[in-house]
Amino acid sequence: MPRAKRGNKRLQKRKGILKLARGYRGTKSKLYRHAKEQVERSLNFAFTGRKLKKRDFRSLWIVRIGAAARANGLSYSRFMHGLKLAGIDLDRKALADLAVNEPATFTEISSKAKEALESDQAAVPAG
Repeated sequence: MPRAKRGNKRLQKRKGILKLARGYRGTKSKLYRHAKEQVERSLNFAFTGRKLKKRDFRSLWIVRIGAAARANGLSYSRFMHGLKLAGIDLDRKALADLAVNEPATFTEISSKAKEALESDQAAVPAG
């Protein structure tokens, strides 16, 4: 049988887990079995947390855009629809940034959205 020359894989694996577990309290950072459980759990939380972060930021952007749109006489949904009709392709992150840092620019954008909504209303026949 040929001799295996690839080092001690088990030791390397255990060292990797214990390295990830640095900073945990008690046996969770010292003993492999406890560290492995905690690292697995922590990585799971980290994965979920990255998804929640995206959700939370999108929600924050929508609140900011909605508040700025209301200040300019539009609801959030009417504002977004007006942007689509006007052909303005700005994502929510950029719009929220404009709403907070450059209100004058946001007012211009919302006036364009209003114009697009009014022209769309005029184009639709009554009845």
